[in-house]
This record gives sequence, structure tokens and C-alpha cells, in this order.
Amino acid sequence: MRTAACLDHMAPYLFARIDAKRDALRAQGVDVISLGIGDPDQPTPDHIVDAMVAAIGDPKNHQYPDYAGSAAYRAACASWMEHRFGVEVDPQREVLALIGSKEGIAHLHTAFVDPGDYVLAPSIGYPVYSGGATLQSANTYFMPMREEDGFLADFSQIPDEVLGRAKIMFLGYPNNPTGACATEEYFDRAIAFCLEHDLLLAHDNAYCDICFDGYRAPSILERPRARECCIEFFSLSKSYNMTGWRIAFACGNERAVSALGTVKNNLDSGQFTAVQDAAIAALTGSQDCVAELCALYERRRDLVVGALRSIGVECNAPKATIYVWAKVPAGETSASFATRLLEKAHVVVTPGSGYGPGGEGYIRISLTTPDDRLLEAAQRMKAAM
Repeated sequence: MRTAACLDHMAPYLFARIDAKRDALRAQGVDVISLGIGDPDQPTPDHIVDAMVAAIGDPKNHQYPDYAGSAAYRAACASWMEHRFGVEVDPQREVLALIGSKEGIAHLHTAFVDPGDYVLAPSIGYPVYSGGATLQSANTYFMPMREEDGFLADFSQIPDEVLGRAKIMFLGYPNNPTGACATEEYFDRAIAFCLEHDLLLAHDNAYCDICFDGYRAPSILERPRARECCIEFFSLSKSYNMTGWRIAFACGNERAVSALGTVKNNLDSGQFTAVQDAAIAALTGSQDCVAELCALYERRRDLVVGALRSIGVECNAPKATIYVWAKVPAGETSASFATRLLEKAHVVVTPGSGYGPGGEGYIRISLTTPDDRLLEAAQRMKAAM
């Protein structure tokens, strides 16, 4: 049999490779501390689980869900947008339920990108931005991201031949994996650029609620003229410890939401309505659980940053996300340092090169591990270095 040619250009998914190495060591009885995948170690809050239990028992939820999401869920998403950001979106025309934001971002390529087109992606970012393009037999132009510029993707020097074939610009702030945060001025420049060049601006805002030191991440839809060219992706995974539930939503430009919805109508049958009912409880209930989670991650951030600096690893303390982005020691690459830590310290970290060409020279450390294990990991890293 013959597979699609685009699969020949797909690298193995970053976390799948990490999982395989970790599992091989654990199969040998080795105690491996994983600081790789950003999967929360805390349980989903009780009130959300209780809502799910009740929803599962409701026979009306046992049928096919609404492809675009239930009216109640989309209304809850719209209400949350207004409460959280002061942004009004029409739940019928400008909100779409997703089976996780990763699915929605991947399907956005199907809605907009033809073979040979370009997408503009940060040179350090979520791999699906470029992976979705590859699956469409399209191209990715990686916008440079430099530490001295605050890891803000630079779209000022994109070649004309690329711009002429580009369809989507992907951004994501607070940024995974760097933890960088964007300014209002930066968002305004990005919107103006996309309007000038007839681009869809897709903003991945999965970490907007995980913020520290009094920082409050914005929505790009707060900015003037954003509705003319922007679609924004939100996820309940990190804010409410719901990674396995696979529930998210997209909102913004009506045409973009409609196009994405058309793809989903033809490729999936929507998210289980009971999961949407649980998500409603998350979005409309008390947000104390989110504040408590932020306090937990802020404490772990300080612990990890302090431990890394004490052993000579350079890193900044991020204002948001669940990650610490750290430089590898001189003479090492991202992959070689990550491999050394896995083999010598039995600690899993993610090589920055897995997030794009700009990630070389860094590693990402996830804060989704109990405090004592984080400290032990730092001690093991010191011994391995």
C-alpha cells in the first residue's frame, strides 16, 4: 500500500519519542522523573467531575452531539469571554466547540490551506502549527523568535514570495514553550500586518489563565479591528486540569469560525455533550480552583528557577504558562543535553529543537510534577552535569 506523500515529511510527534524513551527505562525498573509533557498532576476539580457524572446519566446526552457544540456550551463560552476579557462574541455565529484546541488548530489548516500555500508560524511554538501545514502538503515559513526581542515572533522580514502564498499567521501568547507574553502594541502590529496582507491571524490562547506575579493575559480579540481577521483558540485543559477530557472552543471572525465548522461537520461528530455540560460547570462556576492552581504553579516556578540557577543553568522566571524555558550548557545541543539528562539523571526534559528551529539551545521543563520530585530532579541534574 502507498501512504500519502505528506507523511514522508512528518517528523515523529515530539512527545511520542519522549514517551518511548521514558517507557523503555521504566520497563527496566528505572525511576524516571518526567518534566517533559505539560499534563497536570492535580485532579479535575470536584464540581466539574460532579457535573459530568450527572450529565452522563441524562439520556438526552447519549445521542449524537451538535456538531458546532451545544447551544448551552457555546453560550457559556461567550459569557466567559465577556466576563474574562470584556469581549462580546455571538455564541451562534462566532463560537465553535472543539475536541481540544489541538484538533481545532489542525483542522484550521484544512479549512484554509491548499497544497503549495504557506503558513507563518513562530520559530518556537506548538508543533501542530507547522504539522498541520505539512499534512496539507503546504509549506511553513518560520518567523524568527529571539530572546533579546522577548521571544516575540518577527514578521517584519517575510519575503514577498512567501507572503503572496501565505494564508494563516499563527501566534500563541502566553507562549508555549518559552512562557513569553505579548504586549498590546505587538498584537496591534500583528493585526495590521494580517489585514494588509489578507491573512487569517490564528491566536492560540491556551495558557491565558495560568499567570503569575499579578499578570493577566489578554485576548487578542480585545484589540481594535481584531474581529476582521482573527480567530482565537481557548482550552479548558490547563486552567481546569482537564487535559484528558478534550474540550475547547474557538471564537472570533465569523467567516473563519464558519469555515472551521464546515471542516468539522465533515470530519468529526462533535464532542460528547456530557463533556460539554461539565465544561459549562467549569466556565460558569467558581474560579477559585484556577486561582489555587496558579498559586501552585507560581510556587513550583520559583522552586525550579532557583534550583536551575543554583546549578548554573540560565533561565528566566516566566509570568505565565506551566513551563520554564532554560538554556543548555555551552557545548551542548538541545537534544544532546536532554539525552544526557535522561540517560545519566533519569530526568525527562523536552529539547527545545522539537518546537521549531528557533528552539535549538534550550530545553523546556514542565511544572506539572510534585514539589519533592522537582527538587529531586534538580539534584539529579546537578550530579549529571
